[in-house]
Amino acid sequence: MRNKLIVGNWKMNLTLEESRRLTLDIRQGLTNLSEKAEVVVCPSFVHLANVHYQLPSSIKLGSQNVFWKGNGAYTGEISCDQILDLGCSYVIVGHSERRKNLKETDAMVNDKVLECLQKGLKPIICVGETKDEKEKGMTEEKVTQQVELALEGVKSKDVIGVTIAYEPIWAIGSSNSAEPSDAQIVISRIRDILENNYSEKESEIIRILYGGSVNPQNIASFVLEKDIDGVLVGGVSVKANEFVGIVKQVMKI
Repeated sequence: MRNKLIVGNWKMNLTLEESRRLTLDIRQGLTNLSEKAEVVVCPSFVHLANVHYQLPSSIKLGSQNVFWKGNGAYTGEISCDQILDLGCSYVIVGHSERRKNLKETDAMVNDKVLECLQKGLKPIICVGETKDEKEKGMTEEKVTQQVELALEGVKSKDVIGVTIAYEPIWAIGSSNSAEPSDAQIVISRIRDILENNYSEKESEIIRILYGGSVNPQNIASFVLEKDIDGVLVGGVSVKANEFVGIVKQVMKI
């Protein structure tokens, strides 16, 4: 059985002192983590080292992004080796905000996935449709394309190191989350894609998350769905009480 995964994406928020206080509050709030629930926090690059040294071993560290090349003349980027050295085990790849604002393509996402897997990092691949695509009935087409292109060239022995996060773009940062039953339909489709491209074994191992306006009040309705293995939390992950509340709700299930 897949254990649940809760990932907090702090985005471009918090000063050094604020990140320190948030880390300590989360640490104090999650002293008795169940083995059935894995927790990851993803601070800004500039806070990774600071957070790493304050986190207990029961909470994992993740990066919000990574470059697809090794060390070299890539000003402003950060390599897999560098974030591994800072204690990261996970990396968010292809978040819709980067796809939209920084023009990241499916090919770039694929390059990052391949680099992460080669270096032993676990990529969390974000996929999802816009409001316009949803209204045009293109959700399945868009998500299928993003998943297949992100995993192009990934071998069966490596794909089990991948996590996929379905984040409908229209739900991110809004007060409108997807209906859990609708999210289940899309995530079930993602699992079918994995089975078709790999095997039933791999599709049953890989965790698929939901993200988009998740909070302590609605979290249970998502993770109770058959194929939803946890959540990628955005805005409320920088509020210790809410993030801890989400984790505790998952642990109760």
